[in-house]
Amino acid sequence: MTQNTVKVKVWDIPTRLFHWGMLCLLGGLWWTAESGEMEWHQLLAYSLMILIGVRLLWGFVGSDTAKFSQFIHSPRKVLRYLHKTKQQGISASVGHNPVGGYMVIALIGIVSVQLVTGLFATDEIFTEGPLYATVSSDTASWLTWLHKKNFDLLLILAAIHVLAVGVHMIKGDKILAAMFSGYKQLPESQVKPLSFAPLLKAFVIALVIGALVLNYFMLPVIDML
Repeated sequence: MTQNTVKVKVWDIPTRLFHWGMLCLLGGLWWTAESGEMEWHQLLAYSLMILIGVRLLWGFVGSDTAKFSQFIHSPRKVLRYLHKTKQQGISASVGHNPVGGYMVIALIGIVSVQLVTGLFATDEIFTEGPLYATVSSDTASWLTWLHKKNFDLLLILAAIHVLAVGVHMIKGDKILAAMFSGYKQLPESQVKPLSFAPLLKAFVIALVIGALVLNYFMLPVIDML
């Protein structure tokens, strides 16, 4: 018997802005690196740094579906979820499913490595990261190599993520539409009360982190433009 479904809010505005903002910034970072527009590359990287910083804090003080505690599960639970999915097929979930939660952490982790290594990287011609002078030339060279290779890993994870989204869409779990609208059609049996943090809290967090990144990293680059 087909269950009745109801329209439920699952994603808040900060989480959705993070998702689409990271996608746009990563595309811009790739293009600026390929085009040699390194000043703009740095500015986009620092913008992404603000975004990641806000998302990390939002994972502790944000809305229910944004909190790490709500979607990071033990490996045993992930295996049970995979077994259930194999037997019963993909079904809509409130927020990230157990496997999707691991993907979120992996992507945030890989992007964070990309940002940190970029602070020490150099193109050995015109551009150096703001912390390049704090390490030896050998260390800087290794971090530059890691910065380039890590991006390949990021592309692989992004491809897996897009593939997984496509599979879910085909199976009827419209997760892409939900990341635009914030709402999802869910079976009545899955609906549960969700708490959403006020938008003002996210704005204050973004303001503080943005001010720090602007002061310590972005202003010197803006002066060079």
